[in-house]
Amino acid sequence: MTTDRGLRGYFHPKTATGASSLIPSPPWRYSGDLLTVEYRTDPARVRELLPEPLELADEDPGAVALIWADWQSCSTSGDELLDPVLSQYKEAFAVVRCKYKGQTYSRCVYIWVDKDFAIARGLHQGYPKKLGSIHQTRPHPYGPAPRIEGGARFGATLAAADRRLAQAVVTLREPSETNGFVNGHPMAHHRWLPSIEKGKGLALDELIESGAASFEGGQPWVGDAELELFEAPTEELARLEIREPIAAYYRQVGVEWDGGRLLESGTSGAA
Repeated sequence: MTTDRGLRGYFHPKTATGASSLIPSPPWRYSGDLLTVEYRTDPARVRELLPEPLELADEDPGAVALIWADWQSCSTSGDELLDPVLSQYKEAFAVVRCKYKGQTYSRCVYIWVDKDFAIARGLHQGYPKKLGSIHQTRPHPYGPAPRIEGGARFGATLAAADRRLAQAVVTLREPSETNGFVNGHPMAHHRWLPSIEKGKGLALDELIESGAASFEGGQPWVGDAELELFEAPTEELARLEIREPIAAYYRQVGVEWDGGRLLESGTSGAA
């Protein structure tokens, strides 16, 4: 029995011990396999997803990256890695670029994950996460799985609310100097929370910048992709229609996230 009436936990639910908190306090550490497909859409479709004060990027404003990621993540202790249900998850997300006060940023406009703790982290970071079903081919040095080499083929699918939203087949061609350019900037995200009182707008309205506190990655590979997007009643990914393929990439990465920076608050006008 505790005599301390203070509740503990970084996130809900807060309890006497804090052990039930859905997510631990940062830093959060990630190891993952990323499949990235870049293409161009109508810049007007990107612009409609950018709230004030964000504007289209000056260069290649219609560029989109659709990324599949197979993650293992953990807190500083790394304990979650030994209880894999708490560390393993998959996600697929669409990234565009934008401009704020003359600087180019990346921005995640759609994202789906398959674990509740990933959604909670997204609420904190400003990612618009929803539940989805995400799958991608995993490389392996033995058996029928693809190796990381020229000609290797990887499949990836995304579904939500019983509807398939996207599918891709990526064929690797050769090592690359980069893993693409769309998702290569600090992120400009909004943290929004409606007021509990009707008609009072947003109780939380922040434009924030965040990125990796540390990063390491393996050799990127570039290739080509066959990408399809599908209409769905409650999803709008297909509005970012494919007008021109750019390239596809594969890379293994390690990332640490440890907070962001407030750019401004109370100016988005979001409802």
